[in-house]
Amino acid sequence: MSFGQGGSSQQWDPWKPNSQQPWSGGGSAGGSPDWAALADASEARAKRRRLLFIGGGALAAVAIGTAVAVAVVSAGGSNQASPGTESALPGVSDLPSATGTVPSFEPTSAPPPLDPKDFVASAQKDKAPLSPDILFPGTQLTMGDTVYKKGPTADTKDCASAAKSTLPKVLTDNRCTRLIRVTYSRDGVAVTVGVAVFATEAQATKAKQQADAKSIVKSLSGGGVKDFCVGAVCRSTTNAYGRYAYFTLAGFTSGKDVTEKDKAVFKTGDDLQEFTYRQIRRRGEAQASAAAAG
Repeated sequence: MSFGQGGSSQQWDPWKPNSQQPWSGGGSAGGSPDWAALADASEARAKRRRLLFIGGGALAAVAIGTAVAVAVVSAGGSNQASPGTESALPGVSDLPSATGTVPSFEPTSAPPPLDPKDFVASAQKDKAPLSPDILFPGTQLTMGDTVYKKGPTADTKDCASAAKSTLPKVLTDNRCTRLIRVTYSRDGVAVTVGVAVFATEAQATKAKQQADAKSIVKSLSGGGVKDFCVGAVCRSTTNAYGRYAYFTLAGFTSGKDVTEKDKAVFKTGDDLQEFTYRQIRRRGEAQASAAAAG
């Protein structure tokens, strides 16, 4: 029995699975394939691949263009971070300019602090009232834990009359205009402080330099203080600050000579010398403050 060409209802399609390619020759086992049909099918497959490749490339180009557009839109978006997040980069307007304006500062108009010594360096500026009770106020003096009782005071324009030995000449040569004295005492030891006033600091400094070991002020007794340092050895000091030269003379009210072992006498002289310096400096500070306030 033979099979006719229409024995199978399925047609061969190169793009459908399980489709069978027809053979010519009436189904003979030894028949050859239809080469023309195979060539046509191969060309059709190649053409379809080209169409798919072109279509896929176009879709890819569209996808890339969309991605770039999204990126551009995102880059042009707001730089403000949402709550709870941080902005990754500042906007162009937030970046500092290399040509920005450098801040300027007005020079200070505050004057330099006034030097207290300037106000006690000359009679022209040292105008505050001056007297023994202003320079040495009160009835006693406390230095540390030591209390000294204040005794008599004196004030004279004849500086040489209140000095002894080589000091009258020193004061006169440097034109001393005033000599203020005060005496303090404690436990049988007394000290007289003499403050010589000059017109300038240069004169006071020169008087200090010219004074020697014999340049002493006269001890001032009275008001319960016995005579002291009259014919006895006493301890003296000399110093100066501004237009003031100041001297101390300390000794025993009993008339006993002072030796290097008498520490109480040395301490009394040193305490009164330090206090006198402080008082003169305070005088300058008060006048400097008044000048600054005015």
